[in-house]
Amino acid sequence: MQSTKLSFKDQILEGIPNILPEPKPYDASINHAPKRKAILSAEEEKLALRNALRYFDKKDHKTLLSEFKNELNTYGRIYMYRLRPDYKIYARPISEYPSNSTQAAAIMLMIQNNLDHAVAQHPHELITYGGNGGVFSNWAQYRLTMAYLAEMNDEQTLVMYSGHPMGLFPSHKEAPRVVVTNGMMIPNYSKPDDWEKFNALGVTQYGQMTAGSYMYIGPQGIVHGTTITVLNAFRKIKKEPKGNLFVTSGLGGMSGAQPKAGNIAGCITVCAEVNPKITQVRLDQGWIDEKITDLDQLVSRVEKAKAEKETISIAYLGNIVDVWEKFDDANIHINIGSDQTSLHNPWAGGYYPVDISFEDANEMMANKPALFKEKVQETLRRHTNAINKHTAKGTYFFDYGNAFLLEASRAGADIMASNGIDFKYSSYVQDIMGPMCFDYGFGPFRWVCASGKPEDLAKTDAIACAVLEDIKKNSPIEIQQQMADNIQWIKGAQENKLVVGSQARILYADAEGRMKIAEAFNQAIKNGDIETVILGRDHHDVSGTDSPYRETSNIYDGSRFTADMAIQNVIGDSFRGATWVSIHNGGGVGWGEVINGGFGMVLDGSTEASKRLQQMLFWDVNNGISRRSWARNEGAVFAIKRAMEVEPNLKVTLPNFVNDDLLNEV
Repeated sequence: MQSTKLSFKDQILEGIPNILPEPKPYDASINHAPKRKAILSAEEEKLALRNALRYFDKKDHKTLLSEFKNELNTYGRIYMYRLRPDYKIYARPISEYPSNSTQAAAIMLMIQNNLDHAVAQHPHELITYGGNGGVFSNWAQYRLTMAYLAEMNDEQTLVMYSGHPMGLFPSHKEAPRVVVTNGMMIPNYSKPDDWEKFNALGVTQYGQMTAGSYMYIGPQGIVHGTTITVLNAFRKIKKEPKGNLFVTSGLGGMSGAQPKAGNIAGCITVCAEVNPKITQVRLDQGWIDEKITDLDQLVSRVEKAKAEKETISIAYLGNIVDVWEKFDDANIHINIGSDQTSLHNPWAGGYYPVDISFEDANEMMANKPALFKEKVQETLRRHTNAINKHTAKGTYFFDYGNAFLLEASRAGADIMASNGIDFKYSSYVQDIMGPMCFDYGFGPFRWVCASGKPEDLAKTDAIACAVLEDIKKNSPIEIQQQMADNIQWIKGAQENKLVVGSQARILYADAEGRMKIAEAFNQAIKNGDIETVILGRDHHDVSGTDSPYRETSNIYDGSRFTADMAIQNVIGDSFRGATWVSIHNGGGVGWGEVINGGFGMVLDGSTEASKRLQQMLFWDVNNGISRRSWARNEGAVFAIKRAMEVEPNLKVTLPNFVNDDLLNEV
């Protein structure tokens, strides 16, 4: 009603409207989240409704009560669809947001990017990726947050409690403009069903990694990491990617980057996906080259690609288990294999059982959750058996950080090593990213051009490339490969058409690279060559995440189940100059399985921004290197010694190595 007559800026300032907008029809053309299972008691349902209605004036309670009850019964959550804005949500140029603070406007831009229909997995449910990675739990939270940010000045901080904007608090210019927490549960209440319950009550949410921290940049973010992983996986088996086969699964959210990464690496990629809508989206976006629905046709196409040494990405619309089994029967050799379904969320749409249609599986998930869990675990056992047959023939299989090994073990699959403690297969962090990148300080540095101008992105690409090439001239041999890979990546970034949503870029850089690139950007802004830039990173990084089965899986001193690093990371970033900070329970490996932190930083060309970036980026990386060094990771010991040579105010406790022969005498 009233809000539809207002301009975009006025609608933002309006927040939750005094006059309710008309109910929104359910849009079946949009990819929607599956119905969540009914988990609340009758009294808890009343509490969920009471919690939802507190966002609204009493005069509207009667109107909204039946509507919200229907949403809870129909979808398992109260999304408040009626409150969805009428304007298109996307990363508008920063100048188009109403604001009293450039930093706040930058955060509004990033929030809208996370909910852009071209970026978000389930945009109407405010879910960016991973099946449950939410920016907010409902549309009232979105409206209220945007209004607070529009009002905020540079001496206030907005406090976010798992999607709920608690409010603006007096602060100071050097403090973060926003502090975000997501899903920070008392430890004994951090099981999957706890998430279902407390999320349904509207009191917590799963922020994933960069969804609830407003730093997702579309699948480009993981394209780069996956490209590096695939290249190094082929290096491990001493094979060229050309004409060789990578088999995996998952095209939704971040996993959709896999076929694009395979193309950049130069291999044949087969990626299975059960969801027809998201498969078509990836085909329309050009992130996959071909879609095949018949297994015999898939075999013929892969044989042809191998014979002709093609670089091609093929989506198989169907279950990945069928692919592994068919390729075994047809004697198709898989060189490297993995899986990137959302197995952190196995009972709510993250992984689908074989031999059941997508539609029937969704119905079973909502109405027969115990049976659905049984079928998923049966599928995991079958999936593992098929993988084992291929690895016996020489396939290199690695866990891609999605909790595949963990959930397969919980399902009773033949996935354990002979010692009964370890898994048969390593995670990609143990084998690749940890020792080759994280230990040396290399991780997913990213930036967004707040002007929205492609020419600004092209200029930042050129600046970053020049900085890296200059650093590489004097880099030690230990990091020459990382430098070369990233220079190659940034040179091909434009032609690979990686932008989805905001004008953003990612590359892997260490502290030196991040600081020098950021300083070069800040100087270019000061000179008027480019406009405002927003810095950030994936939480999947050197320092941001404590995750025993992924980011810290190559920590072998017994501390991989601790979370001091992630907490210290966010505390340190907050007083060293971050524009916003976030700390989450849950990420790509599951609720209760990881603590991860992130940041955002606005560069405006000022002297203050230069000071902040130097202080914060140095800490953000070296906090993690020091922890990895103390775990006796030799690459990290090398890296932290190098950092201490550069910065005289850094003095880190170094480990002493114990002779194994001495210990064996005990």
